[in-house]
Amino acid sequence: MELPKILESKTKIRFQDCDPFNHLNNASYFNYLINAREDQLIENYNLDIYAHGKNKGKSWVVASHQISYLKPATLMETVTIDSQLINYGDRKLLVEIRMWNEAKTELKAVLWSSFAYFNLVQLASEKHSEDLLNLFESVVLPVEETSFEERIKSLRFQKV
Repeated sequence: MELPKILESKTKIRFQDCDPFNHLNNASYFNYLINAREDQLIENYNLDIYAHGKNKGKSWVVASHQISYLKPATLMETVTIDSQLINYGDRKLLVEIRMWNEAKTELKAVLWSSFAYFNLVQLASEKHSEDLLNLFESVVLPVEETSFEERIKSLRFQKV
């Protein structure tokens, strides 16, 4: 069975994560986007990064984030979050996560997160195992653009 390359889930924007204008606080976007990706990995690939860290002594740490806020997400709004692996290497991953309105007709935010695979015992970067590389190869879905800025420009003008 072929694994999905774009993972998707829905969530509701909560009061405690909003600013006085009832917009999702800029810093809270990271929590919503990263939490959605973690849940999607478990549901779609049976990959629990916390269990992986506990059992293997290795996990992924954030190397960098790039985010673009396009439209506000608002209090009690249901949003759709989709994500995909857009690049990988023997020690790194690059993931794109997008937040939309529920119907996916309005793009609200885009995040590129770069992750380094890390040995939690030796406190050093680590090479991905063959089984992880096989998983990544089966689900990677590269984007045409080579920079975050180009990608945002392209997404702004895409018709959904």
